[in-house]
Amino acid sequence: MPQVRWEHKWSGVWRQGHEVFGFTRTSAHAETVNEAGAARVIVGDALDGSGVRAALETTRPEAVVHALTSMPKRGPWRASDLKRTNELRVKGTRHLLDAAIAIGARRIVVESMVFIYGYGDLGPELLTEDTCAPKKVPKDWLRPSIDALADMETQVLEATTKGTIEGIVLRFGGFYGPHAGTEIMAQMIRRRWLPVVSSEVNLAIPFIHIEDAGAAVISALYHGRAGEVYNIADDQAASFADVTRFRASTIGAPQPRTISRWLVQLFRPFAAAAWLGTRMLVSNAKATQELRWKPRFPTYRAGIAEFWAASDDWKRALR
Repeated sequence: MPQVRWEHKWSGVWRQGHEVFGFTRTSAHAETVNEAGAARVIVGDALDGSGVRAALETTRPEAVVHALTSMPKRGPWRASDLKRTNELRVKGTRHLLDAAIAIGARRIVVESMVFIYGYGDLGPELLTEDTCAPKKVPKDWLRPSIDALADMETQVLEATTKGTIEGIVLRFGGFYGPHAGTEIMAQMIRRRWLPVVSSEVNLAIPFIHIEDAGAAVISALYHGRAGEVYNIADDQAASFADVTRFRASTIGAPQPRTISRWLVQLFRPFAAAAWLGTRMLVSNAKATQELRWKPRFPTYRAGIAEFWAASDDWKRALR
């Protein structure tokens, strides 16, 4: 999946009267965060512990949102594309957590992913937050991405147990919506550059609209219970093929080509294993009950349809 521009969805926080500070690695991202309404943006490297500490000492936030990732713009095709993100989830979390505790931040909300439950066919039952990370994975090279998520969550939850900070973990489904890959995929679908896999039968993964994801973060800041984990996903999982075909129908594009799985595995092995080779159903019941949160878009159909109806600029660009 393409890189997500989260900064567009934190605007709900400062619209409620809060002063929001951003921390990002590049000046280009800093400009985007500033345009969205942040009070200040600090450019730095989350793998530099002293830099992270200085950023938090300067701003002294009451709460911290940890959404550190470093994905290629085209999305992760191979496991190696996740190397820096895995490092951010382990080492970056350590730096951010240590700094947050040192300056007296009350709460930290962490962006995790449902892929901590594993890859492949995980069965027809809804997975809850009590489901453990898998002991086995279809391919050994998938293990580092799961281990990094588990390490990140463990750091935050152990700090909560010690009473040094209130940590909350949000396990998100695959993002879609404005600035979360939908625009790029619309262009690819129009040009028939985004095929679907012929054997994608009974496969489905959780998705979440980026605006619903942002709303869940705000709800967690206010209502989440310290030391708890929440699944943040649509009410229904869906296959990547179904989502792609629906996008094509919505924008009036030709239906995508169908190709064999082995071809995707050859050129995009991580995408084949994760997005195109997994059946995972998760329950969002705990989040809806405890966070006072509910997805405004219960399925990808509602989210994509509304996005397209409101996207006059993209309609003109795709003509």
